[in-house]
Amino acid sequence: MNPLFAAMSVFVVALSVPVVKANEPAPALMPWPAEIKMQSGRFRLDSGLRLAVDGQVSDRMAGAATRFLRRLDERTGLFLAQNRISTADRDSTAQIRLACHRPGQLELFEDESYRLTITPAGVELSAVTDIGILRGLETLLQCLAADQDGYYLPALQIDDAPRFPWRGLMLDVCRHFMPMEVIKRNLDGMAMMKMNVFHWHLSEDQGFRIECKTFPKLHEMGSDGFYFTHAQVREVIAYAADRGIRVIPEFDMPGHATSWFVGYPELASAPGPYEIVRSWGIMDPVMNPIREETYEFLDRFLAEMTALFPDDYFHIGGDENNGKQWNANPEIQAFMQAHGIPDNHALQMHFNNRILELLTKYGKKMVGWDEILHPGMPRNIVIQSWRGKEALIQAARQGYQSILSNGYYIDLMQPTDFHYLNDPLPADTPLTADEAKRILGGEATSWAELVTPETVDSRIWPRTAAIAERLWSPATVQELDDLYRRLNRIDFLLETVGLTHRRNTELMLRRLADGGDIEPLRTLIDVVEPVKIYNRHRQGKTFTSYSPYTRAADAAHADQPVARNFRRLVQDFLQQRDRTQAEQIRLLLARWQANDAALQKTLHRSPISRDVAPLSKSLALIADHGLQAMDRLERGKHLTAKELDAARLDLQQAKQPAAECELMVVSAIEALVESAATKAKSR
Repeated sequence: MNPLFAAMSVFVVALSVPVVKANEPAPALMPWPAEIKMQSGRFRLDSGLRLAVDGQVSDRMAGAATRFLRRLDERTGLFLAQNRISTADRDSTAQIRLACHRPGQLELFEDESYRLTITPAGVELSAVTDIGILRGLETLLQCLAADQDGYYLPALQIDDAPRFPWRGLMLDVCRHFMPMEVIKRNLDGMAMMKMNVFHWHLSEDQGFRIECKTFPKLHEMGSDGFYFTHAQVREVIAYAADRGIRVIPEFDMPGHATSWFVGYPELASAPGPYEIVRSWGIMDPVMNPIREETYEFLDRFLAEMTALFPDDYFHIGGDENNGKQWNANPEIQAFMQAHGIPDNHALQMHFNNRILELLTKYGKKMVGWDEILHPGMPRNIVIQSWRGKEALIQAARQGYQSILSNGYYIDLMQPTDFHYLNDPLPADTPLTADEAKRILGGEATSWAELVTPETVDSRIWPRTAAIAERLWSPATVQELDDLYRRLNRIDFLLETVGLTHRRNTELMLRRLADGGDIEPLRTLIDVVEPVKIYNRHRQGKTFTSYSPYTRAADAAHADQPVARNFRRLVQDFLQQRDRTQAEQIRLLLARWQANDAALQKTLHRSPISRDVAPLSKSLALIADHGLQAMDRLERGKHLTAKELDAARLDLQQAKQPAAECELMVVSAIEALVESAATKAKSR
């Protein structure tokens, strides 16, 4: 037996706190492995490096090995001589050796485990499946480090496997269309973070985004010309498969379906005509669940789409049907009365069961948002919980498999730690061991009301890396300081696979500055974040699918590192009173105090940026109060009553959003001011 296979045959990952020896700093890995043991020594890289494969080598494994070499080339500039890896590259003297027992299947519960061993002599990566090899190669690339002597890989051994089998990203391409390049670069980001499900949201009130040959008016009239052809869908599926990622389509029904009705109004529960929706919210149009013609149409539609998408699972949406069209339709009300259907929830169960029959006929398993959960539904469906963990728990207790998205809505602009500490199975779960087995994992959800192809990456990454770790790594891995330390490195590495979450911000700032100096604008944007949850819709502007998403709130990111690090710096200073910390705080406050004056030139030349003026003024004012507080704290003095009142007034004003953004350093400066006030009370 190949020694690498022998290692895998006894490979059991313990879900405990990972072991790290202190003789070599651990690399900044994400997701963090199940077990890692640091060893002594380093494997040095040079242009003579060679890679070989062994075992049952698939085309997917050979392709992944080739991509690995090219990415290594790009990061090191070593001009590696080896070109494409083939299934025949089995050189026993190669320094990097990959061994795989069998090709993996793109299906739930497939083995993704791997063992990675790095010694000063070389690298061995073994796995049961080629998908495990893909996961290990991503870890290996994250291990790459450099010193004055060049590039190296630290000696270590990693035994790794995922905690959950379903680790997904849902991408809405309907409210704003996302072209192929967006899909592919995010699949590359997912692969880097060991995510394995791409949930493709393909129909909405605002657009039907896939070619339908059976009913061509769906895409011809419901898409504004922005849709994916069958050839493009197959290209995405193949691209994802090469990275060990399943593709699950979602066609929302019976609600969120206006775009279906533009070409086929007879499907709706109220007469047309219908138009593509340009605004956001819960719309009234809903499919008619009592007409046999509806199911005949959906039967033919699903026959085409289930043949196009090979995955076992198929998402029907099922969310946010307000029932208004059903309530207003006399025929539907008469049907409900005649069949003893008490309410719209039960009527939707009737609809869902009919769709389930069709999907079962075509060999698919139904997935839906938690509104499809009803005691009358069979247990062979999957519930995706978005409204709260209660649905996840209820579904598991009733015998349904479930995945969590509540707490992973990345479009709501919440901080990384909020998502990271949101566990599908926390330590205090009320579920029994058997019930807990029904929790399959979770999905980050990227809804597209307020994003465009230019900004979508910045709304997904790097926070989704933290969600990916929560779904892969042991439950005990949850130390926030270490998370942010590693995420800082991963944030950069995500750019190396083509993601634009940092790169596009520069372009947006140049546009906001009308080609002028962007530094004052950058200084402000670094400490503001878009308002969170759904509050941006309530800030006075009416957003539509054709609105400009090019303003300050679009350039700003969630969980801004500069603001987050300043809050932590102030917290540490108030506990430790370290002089170095004090100097860092003063430098930042002085920069912010002076920035408003520097920004005025930009605001004068570029009207699009002027709505940030209140934020800029508030930042300067509260920074001045922060400097006053630091002066008093360092001299052992206190703020006067007048100074304290003025500071509190300006801080309160600074908490108010402007330009759909909020300042994220107010709480830290407030802590400085109140600390100086506390000193006053103690004297």
